Amino acid sequence: MRSSSTRAARPTPAERVRSILTAAHSMTVVTDGVHQEVHLLDGTGPMGHLHLHDPSENCPTGRTARIPVRLELTDVAPTPVRRRLRARVTLTGLLSAPYASDTTTSTCVEFGQALVESDGERAYVTLDEIRATDPDPTATAEATLLTHLVDRHAALLPLLLRLVRPRPERDLARVLPVALDRYGITLRLEHRTGHHRDARLPFPAPLTDIDQAGPRIQALLAAARRSSHTHHLPA
Repeated sequence: MRSSSTRAARPTPAERVRSILTAAHSMTVVTDGVHQEVHLLDGTGPMGHLHLHDPSENCPTGRTARIPVRLELTDVAPTPVRRRLRARVTLTGLLSAPYASDTTTSTCVEFGQALVESDGERAYVTLDEIRATDPDPTATAEATLLTHLVDRHAALLPLLLRLVRPRPERDLARVLPVALDRYGITLRLEHRTGHHRDARLPFPAPLTDIDQAGPRIQALLAAARRSSHTHHLPA
């Protein structure tokens, strides 16, 4: 279920794709019906292993093979929420040479299309949009920040419920952070009946640097403490 927050306070499809490509630790490469699982991307993400280029551009390697390829990436919540899959990204294109997961050089891919699927919505993103978009400042640190919040400061999470609109239902079982980006933090409100909804809490201003994440979360907590809306999780 969706949050009641406005679309303006969320990453665009291009930002989602760019950040997932930056933070991914693995991907599936499909060529000629063969699936290769590629892990341990050395902190560079897929773009450290692949060079995407427009069909009108020449491949830097000079090779001219045209092998259809599909790259599949999944974005999974780092916290133990229900339904951890947040998004899927599928890139299609043409390889300039057969793909080898153990190569030490970048593989040239003629860009076809990029599709991002999330919360039942599908959006296509162009190569120009990907190139024009910077990775979210939180992309590679999100998992660490959210797991730290759950492991070390879980008692603060119910406090943030004071900022949630519409107000949480009474059968709420637990609340966990499910996503963090430059625009805000998303909480997943899980109910005893088995359903859930996501609540978006936008930051006062978007992040421009990862060092701003802590102060922005503190600002939300301060606003929650000033709020008269109270809600308690069941014991």
